[in-house]
Amino acid sequence: MTQPPKITVACLDMAGTTVADDGSVIAAFSAAVEQFGLPRGTQDYDEALAYVNRTMGQSKIEVFRHILGSTEPALGANRAFEEHYAASVRAGNVAPLPGAEDTFAALRAAGIKVCLATGFSPATRDALLDALGWRQLVDLVLSPADAGRGRPWPDLPLTALLRLGGGAVSELAVAGDTASDVESGLRAGAGLVAGVLTGSAGREDLERASAPVILDTIADLPPLLGIG
Repeated sequence: MTQPPKITVACLDMAGTTVADDGSVIAAFSAAVEQFGLPRGTQDYDEALAYVNRTMGQSKIEVFRHILGSTEPALGANRAFEEHYAASVRAGNVAPLPGAEDTFAALRAAGIKVCLATGFSPATRDALLDALGWRQLVDLVLSPADAGRGRPWPDLPLTALLRLGGGAVSELAVAGDTASDVESGLRAGAGLVAGVLTGSAGREDLERASAPVILDTIADLPPLLGIG
C-alpha cells in the first residue's frame, strides 16, 4: 500500500474550491467588463468572458490588464469587479462548500497548517473571510499582492510554505478548482497537487492541466493524506 505523502502545509484555493459563490465571480467580471467599454452582446465582450473563464483563478488585475490592454482601465475595471463582488458577498451569495470547514479542522488537527490563497485583492478576500467567519479557522490567507505574482506562477504556494514554516516543497499540498491552480502547484514543486471538481473546471480541463490527482470535493483531501 502506498504511503500518503508527508505534508506540513496545505495551500487551498477559495472560490470554487472551498467557497461556493453561486456564480458571483463571473457575474462581477461580466458587469465590470461591460462597464469599461465592452458592451454585452458584442464579439469583444464574448471573447473577454471566454478569456475570464479560461484564466479563472489568476490575479484579477492581470486578467483585466490583458482584456483591456493597459493598466489604467484595468485598475478601474478591477475596482468595479470588487464593488460588484463585495455587494454579492453582503447579499449572502457566498457559503462554505460542503466539507470545507471540516477539512480545515482535520488538517490542522493533524499538524498541517492551512493557507487559503486567492486571486482576489486583499480587501475583497478579507470581506469574504469575514462574511464566512473563517479568520480563526485557517493559519494564513494570501492574495497576489502578498506574494509577488498570482497564479499560474508558483509564488502563492511557495509563500505559504515559507511563512508557515514548512520544510521541503515536497511537504506542500496545493488544491484548487482551476487549471491555473494546478499549474501553480506544479511549478512550485509541491508534493501533492490536486484539482477539485466543485468549481469552474471540469475533469477534462484539469487533466489537460496535468493534475496528478483530481478530487470530487475538498473533503476528499484529508483521506488522501491518511487523515481521519
